[in-house]
Amino acid sequence: MKKIHLVPAAAFTVGAALALTGCGASGAASADDKTVVVDMWAGSADDTAALKAQIDVAKKQNPDLKIELRTAPWNDFFTKLTTNMASGNMACVTGMNSGMLSSYTAGFQKLTADDMKTAGLKESDFAAGTTEILKNKGDLYGLPFDTATMLVYYNADQLKAAGAATPKPGWSFSDFEATAKAATRDGKQGFAVGMGDFQWQALPIDKAGVQPASQGGKLQLTDKKFQDAAAWYAGLVTEQKVALPVASASDGGWGEDQYSNGNAAMAVDGTWNAVSYLKNKAGFTAGMAPLPSDSGKPLSLILGSGYGISKTCKNKDAALKVLGSLLSKDSQDYIASSGRSYPARTESQPLYFQSIDEKFRAQVEEVFKAAFSNVQGQYVTDNWSKVGTYVQPQLVSVYNGQAKMSDVLQSAQQQFAK
Repeated sequence: MKKIHLVPAAAFTVGAALALTGCGASGAASADDKTVVVDMWAGSADDTAALKAQIDVAKKQNPDLKIELRTAPWNDFFTKLTTNMASGNMACVTGMNSGMLSSYTAGFQKLTADDMKTAGLKESDFAAGTTEILKNKGDLYGLPFDTATMLVYYNADQLKAAGAATPKPGWSFSDFEATAKAATRDGKQGFAVGMGDFQWQALPIDKAGVQPASQGGKLQLTDKKFQDAAAWYAGLVTEQKVALPVASASDGGWGEDQYSNGNAAMAVDGTWNAVSYLKNKAGFTAGMAPLPSDSGKPLSLILGSGYGISKTCKNKDAALKVLGSLLSKDSQDYIASSGRSYPARTESQPLYFQSIDEKFRAQVEEVFKAAFSNVQGQYVTDNWSKVGTYVQPQLVSVYNGQAKMSDVLQSAQQQFAK
């Protein structure tokens, strides 16, 4: 799984990617109304097997339907999805990620209360806030199978050697700064700044209490609270000197890599990497904490992936039944028990913690519960991907002190605000 992705990534061969180009015919206009095609990205044979296990649940619950799974690697999946959406050939049940939704809403049906009933699902089945994952401008385009948010990961060994305070639920931004400063010594940094949207925006959003886009989909990069918080974040490199500048724009996982390699005491990343950080190959003792907050209630985005129903689907009721099965207790219990990702369905979440090594379990459960206690759905604009594509390479100059964060945000606002 790539660190920038929010799901149990999936998938397998080039042949699978090519299969997506032909899946629409059976998904949108099946030769028989008993066939439902499910498209989802995948990244390994193991992940594909996990998807097949969930498809088996759907087949068992819907013996009168034929269900076909089509997969492709992450990038290929969205390339093919763009083609299929343009040609009206999207599969009836199509996977979607919260960060990608705004570019593909035109291909999905808005889900109604009646649709939920047909699927055998209720909003109350899902953990608080998780139905926001596949909403855009207040409309529901899909339902989640997993959920994630952002955390601060730390190197407990480095902090102990520096005599720095250990991050814990309820810590403040002053605590964060003090820990970062104390741990910046002996050729190592206290913090590693991020380059990915979620990685660099998490602390500014939390500190400002404002997202860079409004709930209605308007760009607000120049909102004073967000702009000031973003400038503070850049200042961790240029002013407070607790983080190194990024070497180049190609270092998309800079912060995560600096932390993983033992070069920085703290970094921000998603809950999806919790277990891999705890079992890090560098051999240090890792820990995690919710984002800091001066109010005691850190604001973090709720992220994740799920499934929606394509507009071109000819048998919507059958597709909804399959979607319901993929998000049923049996399917979600499988995801949770395997430890592959944190399920969106509330009753399945305890099984995720039980799947984690006992020595890590208590910490993960405590931090997850605190981190998910005050989450907000991500707000984006219709051209959000363009905003990120523009801002990310500019961050290199910002972190190197060659450009001001405020100037980069103002430029992006001028170019991409509607």
